[in-house]
Amino acid sequence: MTGESSKAPVAEVQELSLEAKESQGQNVTPWDVEGAVVDGKAQPINYSDLIENFGTREVDAKLLERFEKLTGQRPHKLLRRGVVFSHRDFGKLLDRYEQKKPFYLYTGRGPSSGNMHIGHMLPLTFCKWLQDVFDVPLVIQLTDDEKFLFKPKLTLDQVYEYSEKAVRELAALGFKPDKTFIFSNMDYMGGAFYRNILAVSRSITFNAAKATFGFNMSDPIGRIHFPSIQIAPAMCSSFPQIFGNRKDIPCLIPCAIDQDPYFRLARDVMERLKHKKPSLLHSKFLPALQGSTTKMSASLDSTAIYMNDTPAQIKNKINRYAFSGGQTSLEEHRIHGGNPDVDVPYQYLTYFLDDDEEIEALAEGYRKGEVSTSEMKARCIKVLQEFIGQVQERAKVVSDQLIKDLRDPDYPRKFAAIEKK
Repeated sequence: MTGESSKAPVAEVQELSLEAKESQGQNVTPWDVEGAVVDGKAQPINYSDLIENFGTREVDAKLLERFEKLTGQRPHKLLRRGVVFSHRDFGKLLDRYEQKKPFYLYTGRGPSSGNMHIGHMLPLTFCKWLQDVFDVPLVIQLTDDEKFLFKPKLTLDQVYEYSEKAVRELAALGFKPDKTFIFSNMDYMGGAFYRNILAVSRSITFNAAKATFGFNMSDPIGRIHFPSIQIAPAMCSSFPQIFGNRKDIPCLIPCAIDQDPYFRLARDVMERLKHKKPSLLHSKFLPALQGSTTKMSASLDSTAIYMNDTPAQIKNKINRYAFSGGQTSLEEHRIHGGNPDVDVPYQYLTYFLDDDEEIEALAEGYRKGEVSTSEMKARCIKVLQEFIGQVQERAKVVSDQLIKDLRDPDYPRKFAAIEKK
């Protein structure tokens, strides 16, 4: 490979092609993510527009300074680099932390295939870091029911099997059962959780759900009801084994920005249901290998790097499919330089490489033509091989007992801050 740009063969990314569309706005929902199309050309996701349209707030320097002052921790690389870029009431959450009032973390995983890809890992590794910094409980919802409802080709047995596999991958990230409860909706449905689902479902009209998610009259009723199920874990009383009878403990939800519609609805109904509104931290999407007009998808193998990929597969995918911001030849690249802002290997490095100085040097060198496309890809390949390899090795030693404990709602999870009023 030289400094030339690379684009995946058309046949490999046929489902991603937008060339037939002359113009459309960007579409970001929990199930579809597409950049705008202008004059037949797909555009990157415009995150500033999402902040404005969703009514969220930017994660700015002042907020990060306060976080560091209160916690004594340097902000995570995803915060420092603007990958986690938007929030709802994170400042109020920091108020609770400063006042030593309890809160918890809530995130989720929708298992639509047998293995996670690296895009799934980002909010989960970030969530693990937040849990370590704040020392708070975490609940992880496995939305196997959602995948059954929204992926017509999947069977109930398949989605449940995928959720079983997901627990092992989550355990490999270091989550411990004394602080973490991982539950499948298909297993945990009932009791306090189901009572809250019912309360939420009666509080949201079809018109509100339709306006938020774009449902139509031909959608299965399970899809229309599902938002109630994803909202309910944001109510602490859904987990009486952890929080007892309390209803006054809010949660912080780290998630990709496409999940925000669920929690806009949640925030509308929480006070009516005598619970605290959740706070949110939103991340950008890890782009597909073909570029930043859409996110990485588990259903399209050529767009994704999976957590069970071998080093050779990782190398092949980056070299063959990863969109480059370089020039058409190494000679031109040395003269004109490249654009790291659209270069997928560089973008992946901003998500996974810890060293800020190296990130800046790679970007500057690429713009000047001093760093070639092949060199950028080689660095990306090495970083991803190391990250995925480490998780794979840890997954090998995850015991069946650890998985059982993480999924046990009655495993003892005691936090002094929660037990005090």
